[in-house]
Amino acid sequence: MRKYYWYISIFFKKHGVVVLGSIVVAIVIFSLFLPFVVRLLEFKKTSYIGIIGDYTLTSLPKEIQEKVSSGLTKIQPDGSVVPDLAERWITENDGKTYRFLIKQNIHWQDGKVFTTNDVNYDFNKVQVVPTQNEVVFRLSEAFAPFQSVVSLPLFRVTEEPYAFFFKKQKLVGLGAYQVTDFTQRGQWLSEIVLSNANEKLVYRFYLTEDDAISAFKRGEVDVLNNLSSPGDLQNWPSVEVNQNLDTASYLGVFFNTTSDLFSSNEIRQALNYALPKPTDETRAVGPINPKSWAFSPVAKTYDFDEQRAIDRLLSVMPGQPMNIELTTLPIFNDEANQIKKSWEDFGQKAYAQCLQSTTVKEKSLCPNTKISVTIRLTNFPDTSNFQALLIAEESPTDPDQYALWHSQQPTNFTQYKNVRIDGLLEKGRQTEDQKARFTIYSDFQQFFSEDAPVIFIQHLYKYDVKRKGK
Repeated sequence: MRKYYWYISIFFKKHGVVVLGSIVVAIVIFSLFLPFVVRLLEFKKTSYIGIIGDYTLTSLPKEIQEKVSSGLTKIQPDGSVVPDLAERWITENDGKTYRFLIKQNIHWQDGKVFTTNDVNYDFNKVQVVPTQNEVVFRLSEAFAPFQSVVSLPLFRVTEEPYAFFFKKQKLVGLGAYQVTDFTQRGQWLSEIVLSNANEKLVYRFYLTEDDAISAFKRGEVDVLNNLSSPGDLQNWPSVEVNQNLDTASYLGVFFNTTSDLFSSNEIRQALNYALPKPTDETRAVGPINPKSWAFSPVAKTYDFDEQRAIDRLLSVMPGQPMNIELTTLPIFNDEANQIKKSWEDFGQKAYAQCLQSTTVKEKSLCPNTKISVTIRLTNFPDTSNFQALLIAEESPTDPDQYALWHSQQPTNFTQYKNVRIDGLLEKGRQTEDQKARFTIYSDFQQFFSEDAPVIFIQHLYKYDVKRKGK
């Protein structure tokens, strides 16, 4: 043994550096180069897709979440809710308790059996009680949209070995695609890779839509979805552009109802009637998606009617000059200029008719019917400081409008107040029966339209762009 010890010692004195170097090279090859070769040998269709926005591994965009995992429920195109991981559910205690029966024989992507203890939603003021086959949620008050809230896909975050000596987070889901790799810029994702048996999806992240379009032009990605505008890509012969009407979004003029100028609903109605609107399928008439089960065609539509607009304006006679500052984003600059022209033309006609009217006694107020519009462009509109705001808004999947229009909510940036509307919104989120909710939201749509705190103009087109052959 002593002789072998000396042989080995002499060998390492002569060749130790070479042996150590070989080990290091082997580690590099097996941990870095070999996985790269394996990826090259994978005969999967690979798509490179651009995503706009900052995201982390635990706050992925909806498009990716729904591919990787599932929630207790899922939402249908009309906004109705059906079971997914849950077999069924019931409500108890006047809508304050939800009991979900979980399906059997469900497995996570790493083979672990899905149990009720894996339902890891982090809800504020909600007590979660898992039993053997059920998950019970106890709410502090009735909340009818809760069944749509638990459509949020569930995940587990584990760790896996990486480059022999390190560990890396791994996101495990219950869906058709697995997260097989990701890279980060600081805390934000720069790329994430999803795979199934036949396909690999490589998502790359960009801060703005312009950044994503530039990346497409450089060849970094081949697909961009849900763009507000395809830009000059629509003129590229090698690019396919698909236009889709998004009825879940709408463009509208939101009034600051605390402003003296817009505190009167007659003036808001006058400006509404004075504004031409689309007459095709793009027309928006209310805050609820027209494809929703809760939509009802009862709202006042305010079709363009200049004479009715003048009558409304002269019925109240503004006590101050109508100098309107219209704030909007650069992408809506053209629409803002059309509004400016329509309102200023309308003001001139109202002024002329005011001077000729025999019913208007205070002719000194007629100059106040003239309208002057100043457009303010900004990438980040200040919703706490504006007169009129031209922006796009999303309709929630559930018809609940409490956050945006209830007078006690800080997210009600128009400061709109109406006791009847408050009551309907409160009742709508506390009522479980869908037929009863439909009646409540029909009343909401009708009475809300009478006040006109927002001018609903049109639904917006979204654009999907992809390289031909991809």
